[in-house]
Amino acid sequence: MPAAPNLNALARLKKAANLVPIKRIVTLTDGTEFEFWATPLTMAERERAQKAASSDDAAQFALQLLVQKALDENDKRMFSAGMIPELKNDVADADLQALMLAMLTSPSEVNEEEAKN
Repeated sequence: MPAAPNLNALARLKKAANLVPIKRIVTLTDGTEFEFWATPLTMAERERAQKAASSDDAAQFALQLLVQKALDENDKRMFSAGMIPELKNDVADADLQALMLAMLTSPSEVNEEEAKN
């Protein structure tokens, strides 16, 4: 379907991005659910997280994304950079991995997976 002629390419891409926070729900190892919101990842956010990770370690990158992007229901950041040592030392690895995976997974992938089950 052809796009509206009055939208230039950049405007079309920005409109398609739909950068509004989307609710993510992760079931923790104790059976409770942890909810957070995050916008889809942009290239600039990816670059900031890679720079903050200071390594090529995928886990460090994902943790930086979680800290930078996870929002509560009031659009306030849930974590700060100063919390990273506590997240790494005081949170079960399985729970932290699940949160980081939820951050990296696009909502459409999550919906497709839920539809299969």
